[in-house]
Amino acid sequence: MSTQVQKVAVVTGASQGVGAGLVTAYRKLGYGVVATSRHIPASDDRDVVTVQGDIADRTTAERVIAAGFERFGRIDTLVNNAGIFVAKPFTDYTEDDYEAVLGVNLDGFFRITQLAVERMLEQGGGGHVVQITSTLADRASSSVTSVLASLTKGGLQSATRALAIEYAGRGIRSNAVALGVVKTPMHSEEHHAALAGLHPLGRMGEVSDIVDAVVYLENAPFVTGEILHVDGGQNAGS
Repeated sequence: MSTQVQKVAVVTGASQGVGAGLVTAYRKLGYGVVATSRHIPASDDRDVVTVQGDIADRTTAERVIAAGFERFGRIDTLVNNAGIFVAKPFTDYTEDDYEAVLGVNLDGFFRITQLAVERMLEQGGGGHVVQITSTLADRASSSVTSVLASLTKGGLQSATRALAIEYAGRGIRSNAVALGVVKTPMHSEEHHAALAGLHPLGRMGEVSDIVDAVVYLENAPFVTGEILHVDGGQNAGS
């Protein structure tokens, strides 16, 4: 009698907001979860492993994947959710801004994705990588100064498609969810009305909107290389 293998998801930026929602969603799917962020606390759930660390540091990525493999013996899904958004006029960005945004948004993606894909290949192929990006990478807005977001999240979207094609023959899918503005602790309530007005649907996104999109992609085996816009209509126009 065969025993069904428990699948395992890694979620970065997992301590709050969308990341925390994704941890809960993957547990509901029956996955073991490796959750990481700078200050994430230990979990009471024996099927959730937490790893504290800055994802911009390549040693954090190595510790996260090692912890997942040690506890569960495999990695099936990686959700690159960690991200930094700094809204400034282009000429006001500092070197520190540049290094911080590229460190998390690009460096943080690169090493952990390499390690996760290596594990997926060692398991015989099959797996899923999801990037959380921004609709600003596709449609700039005069209301939001976003060059560093466009530079990094646009790069992730291109990498998403490239990974999808490179590993399609090995059964590893790669997709992205491009966000509008989501109601998370990042945004104080006093700004919610103005932020809602940036979306044709007239509201901010909820964490559940993003989680539902990722779960859809997780359960869509014929979908790869997709940039799924969950942005209240921003990408369609204004």
